[in-house]
This record gives sequence, structure tokens and C-alpha cells, in this order.
Amino acid sequence: MLIRTLNDVIGTAHDADWGNGTSRRLVVAADGRGFAVTDTYVRPGTVTRLRFDRHLEACYCIEGSGRVETDADAWDLEPGTLYAPDKGEEHRLSSTSGMRLICVFNPPLRGDETHDSDPARPSGY
Repeated sequence: MLIRTLNDVIGTAHDADWGNGTSRRLVVAADGRGFAVTDTYVRPGTVTRLRFDRHLEACYCIEGSGRVETDADAWDLEPGTLYAPDKGEEHRLSSTSGMRLICVFNPPLRGDETHDSDPARPSGY
């Protein structure tokens, strides 16, 4: 049985501040579950270009609101909404008031990865 609280992760190597928010990695590859789970916060007034080339992800909004966009479409995010881009699919994640997501990654994250929020290139793992 794995038991881990958010407070167990805050301030450790599994607490990644990516500039436009934070990603607290609650389950990581070393836990041997075959997936990772993060508690992710998107800071108000931010827009981040993302693309995950080595991972599938699914993100479920639990607090706040935001938006996810591709070149083809855009969707509003609010509590109870899940989005799951395809592997390698570039998307933009934004929030005007702040947003909290629970995200699942497969294959799992190591836990120490960070985003690069440079607008010239999408960040990703």
C-alpha cells in the first residue's frame, strides 16, 4: 500500500515549479505502479505551450478554471472536466484565475522533470 500526502511532496525533489505553476508528483516511476499522478497548479494569468513526446497524459480539473487549446480547437476547463492530448500533441494551457488539475502520466514520470516555459519551443518530457 502506498500512502503519500501532498505535504509529503511539497519542498522535495518531486515538487517542480515550472514557472507558470507547480507539479507535485504524488506517484512516480520509482513507486512501481506503471503510471504517475501529479497535483498540478496553473498560476493565474499564464499561458504555457506543452507537448509530451514520451508520455500520454490525462488531466482532470478539480479547482478553478482555464482553457486548453490546439491549433484546431479550444475547450474551457472547469471542475469536473478532463482533457487528454495525444502523445506529441502540442497544446496551450491557460488560466486567468488559477486552476488545479490531477494528472496521470504513462509511462510514469521520474518525478524530477521540469517544464521549460520558453515561448519559442513547447515544453515537455
